[in-house]
Amino acid sequence: MPEHATPAAVAAHLFAGDRASQALGMRIVDVADGVAELQMTVRPDMLNGFEICHGGFITTLADSAFAFACNTGNTLTVAAGLTVDFLAPAHGGDTLTARAERVSQSSRTGVYDIAVRNQRGERIALVRGRSHALKGRTVLPEETP
Repeated sequence: MPEHATPAAVAAHLFAGDRASQALGMRIVDVADGVAELQMTVRPDMLNGFEICHGGFITTLADSAFAFACNTGNTLTVAAGLTVDFLAPAHGGDTLTARAERVSQSSRTGVYDIAVRNQRGERIALVRGRSHALKGRTVLPEETP
């Protein structure tokens, strides 16, 4: 990995073009090799007919944390699949934190666990993501001398 392609630099570059995560008010809290933590506050327009956060928004937060975690090595990596288990409801005004951590990496396939918690540390959802690295492609372009 080029010296300039630190996990933080890769995350900043990726986030700059991530209009979906930005539009939902997500922010990067932490990033390290194979790890990323993002936060999002549940807005009124994210509530469903039961006045709880729509599961799609919770899943999107987890998916974004997953994307940042699996791209920390500067190899362009995409999701191959996700499984989601909802454990508790999230409510308007809650601050949700999704922490994605690499569990396994083999060749171009990775497995990541993502825990979504509210501001009280209560688990809202558990997600497992499978990633696929695209051979020979990077997130940050190579530096030119």
